[in-house]
Amino acid sequence: MSHRIAIDASRLSVVERTGTERYSYELIAALARLDRWRPYTLYTNGLPAALPPLGPNFTLRAIPLRRLWTHARLGPALVRDRPALLFVPAHVVPALHPPSVVTIHDLGYLAFPAAHTARRRLELHLTTRWSLHAARRVIAISQATKDDLVRHYGADPARITVVHHGLSPNFRPVSDPAVSARHGLNRPYFLYVGTIQPRKNLERLIEAFALAGQIMGNAVAIGDADPPARRYRFPGEAHPAPTPLLAIAGRQGWRTEAIERRAAALGIADRVRFLGYVPDADLPPLLSGALAFTFPSLYEGFGMPVLEAMACGAPVLTSTTSSLPEVAGDAALLVNPADTNAIAAALVRLATDAPLRADLRARGLARAAHFTWERCARETLAVLLDCC
Repeated sequence: MSHRIAIDASRLSVVERTGTERYSYELIAALARLDRWRPYTLYTNGLPAALPPLGPNFTLRAIPLRRLWTHARLGPALVRDRPALLFVPAHVVPALHPPSVVTIHDLGYLAFPAAHTARRRLELHLTTRWSLHAARRVIAISQATKDDLVRHYGADPARITVVHHGLSPNFRPVSDPAVSARHGLNRPYFLYVGTIQPRKNLERLIEAFALAGQIMGNAVAIGDADPPARRYRFPGEAHPAPTPLLAIAGRQGWRTEAIERRAAALGIADRVRFLGYVPDADLPPLLSGALAFTFPSLYEGFGMPVLEAMACGAPVLTSTTSSLPEVAGDAALLVNPADTNAIAAALVRLATDAPLRADLRARGLARAAHFTWERCARETLAVLLDCC
C-alpha cells in the first residue's frame, strides 16, 4: 500500500457549482496550495468541467461511467491502486474502500422529507448510515450537522470533527453598477442567492417583502415620483428610504414554479426579480451592491451564502435555526424564519436604518475574515493524516 491519498473528486464534473460542488473544488484547491509533496490522486467520473491549480504531486484519474460510478468504478479502482486513504468530500463511501474519511454536509432529507421522493429519502438515509459505519472518521461542516448525526443516527461524537467551510478570496467588496443594471436591478434591492426550493423559505420571504411594502406605503411619501421610485420617511428617520426590489438568484429546484407564482398572486411581480443562475463572476458585485442579503432559510447544514454576502460587505438577514446562528455569530440580523411579520419588520429596518446597515456591514466583514479555505484545508488534512 502506498502513502497516496485518494480523493473522490466527482463533484468537479459539475459545470454550475453550488454548495457541495463549490466545497469540493475550493477544498481541493486549498489542499494543493497547502501540501506540495504528499501524493494525491483525484478520481473523477469523466473529464472534470474545471480543475483548480494543482501541483505535480496531484494525479487525475478520469474513469467515466453513466450510472453507479461510486460502487462499480471508483471502488474497484481503489482496490487496484491501494491508496493509504480515501477522502470523500461530498458523496458516499464506496462498498470497496481503504480507510476512509467522509464529509457529511446536512440531513435536509430528514428536515424536509417532502422535498424528496420516498425512494430518494430511503437512498439518502441508507447511504448516510453506511458512510457513518464505513468511514474511520467523519467531517461535519457545522456543529449543527454533527448534532444531527448524533441525534438521528446515534453516531459516536468522538469520530466526528467539525470543520467549517472557507471562503473564496473572490468574495470581497466590489463596486460594479453595470452588473446590477445587466440583471435589471436599477434601484436598491434585497438579494437572495441559492437554489429556489421550499426549504429556502422563499414563499414566506416574498410574503414578508409584500408586507414590508405595505408598511412602507403607510409611511409619509416624499416628493411626487411614481410609486416604484417613491421615497418614504418613517417616524424618527432622518433620511427618506426608497422602495426596494427583491432579487432572487439561483437555479431552479423543487416547486420553483409555485414560488414564482406567489409574487404574482400578491401583486408584486414587478418588484420581485428572478435572475436565474448567476455566474460566479457576477456574485461579488451583486452582493456588494445589495441593500441587504436576505436568507431566512428553514434549514442549512452550513449556509455558505451568508458568509459570502458578509465578505462582500452586504448586511445580512438570516434565520435563528439550524447552523445559521453558528455561522452568522453576532454579525447578522436573526429572525424566526416561520414568522412572516418578523421577517417583514426586519426588511423594513434594513431598508430604513442606515446606521444598522453600516454596523452589520462592519461586523460581517470581520466575521467573514475568519473563514478561509486555507484554514479549512489545514484542519481537514489533520483529520486525514490522523487516519493514515
